Amino acid sequence: MKTIKAYGAKSSDAALEELKIERRDLNPKDVKIKIDFCGVCHSDIHTVRNDWGGSKYPVIPGHEIIGTVEAIGDDVTAFKIGQTVGVGCMVDSCRSCPSCQDDLEQFCEEGMVGTYNGKDKHLGGHTFGGYSQEIVVDEHFVLNVPESLDLKATAPLLCAGITTWSPLRHWNVKKGDKVGVVGLGGLGHMGIKFANALGAHVVMITRSEDKAQDAKKLGAHEVLISEDSQQMKNHANSFDFLLNTIPVKHDMNPYLTLLKRDKTMCLVGAIEPLEPMHGASVILGRKRVSGSLIGGIKETQEMLDFCGKHNITCDVEMIDMQHINDAYERVTNSDVKYRFVIDMKTLK
Repeated sequence: MKTIKAYGAKSSDAALEELKIERRDLNPKDVKIKIDFCGVCHSDIHTVRNDWGGSKYPVIPGHEIIGTVEAIGDDVTAFKIGQTVGVGCMVDSCRSCPSCQDDLEQFCEEGMVGTYNGKDKHLGGHTFGGYSQEIVVDEHFVLNVPESLDLKATAPLLCAGITTWSPLRHWNVKKGDKVGVVGLGGLGHMGIKFANALGAHVVMITRSEDKAQDAKKLGAHEVLISEDSQQMKNHANSFDFLLNTIPVKHDMNPYLTLLKRDKTMCLVGAIEPLEPMHGASVILGRKRVSGSLIGGIKETQEMLDFCGKHNITCDVEMIDMQHINDAYERVTNSDVKYRFVIDMKTLK
C-alpha cells in the first residue's frame, strides 16, 4: 500500500481538509493513475453532507477524473505508461450479472462499486475518490481520452457528460427531433451540446429569462420560459423527447403537456421524492416518465469518442484544491458556469 494526500470530510458537518489515505498495490489488471484534474459534481456535495443517507467517513469525493498512467499491472493490455485516461463514477462491478453482461455496469445487480463511498473489495472499508494525488483502478473501468480535447474541460464528461449522453442515445434522439432540455446547469448545458451535435432542434426550457442568452450560445435553437403559460401552450404536444435535469423536487405535470403522443420525459437530476404526478398527464397521450443513471463503460467510451470527433467539452471554472469549500457553497447557490474543475497539482 501507498500513503498519499487527499482532500475529504470527516463528518457531515465538517469542512473538507487535507487528509492521508491508502492506495492499494497494483494487481495484475490494475492501472495506477496520477490525477491531473477532477471535476466537482453536486453528488460530491450530497455525499459529503450525507443528504442521501449512508455516507461513510471520511468521504474523499471526486468521480470526474482525468489523469496520466503511472504504472500498469502485468496483465494490463489496454493502456500504457504516460497515456492520458479517465475514470468516472464507478470502479468495479460483479461483471457477471445480466446488466454487466449487457455493458450496463451502472445497473449491476450486486451493486456497482462507486469511485467513492463504494465497498472496497481490495482493502476493505469504502472507496476513496478523485480529490487525491492518485488512484488505482481495474483496467476495465479506465477510459481512453481523445488527445484533441482540452483535458481540464473533459473531466466533467465522466459524470455530467455521460449522464446526459446516455438517455439521448437510449431514446434514439436523431436529426430533426425536437428535444427539450429542462434546467440549465452542469447537466443541462451538456444536454444542449449533445442534442445539438446529434442534429436535434434543441429547446432550452427554463424559468429564468436570464439564461436565454447562455442557452443559445451553448447551442439551443429556442428558449421556452416555463413560467409563461402562453409559451407553454404554444409548445404543447410538440416534443419528441424531454431531458429533465432539474436537481430538486418539482412538479412534472406542466412539462408532460409538452410531449407528443407516445414520447418520453427522462429524469436525470432529482434523486428524491417529487411532487405528485396527475395520472391524466401520462394517460392522455400514452406518455412516459423514465429515468437514467450515468452509463456503462462501453457507452462512456463511445461518448468520449463522440466528443473527440465533435470537439465537445464542458464549460468549466478552474479552482485550486484549497478553495473546494468555497466552491461547494457556490455550487449550492448555482453560482458556476457550469462545472468546477480542480487543478490537482495544487494538492501537492
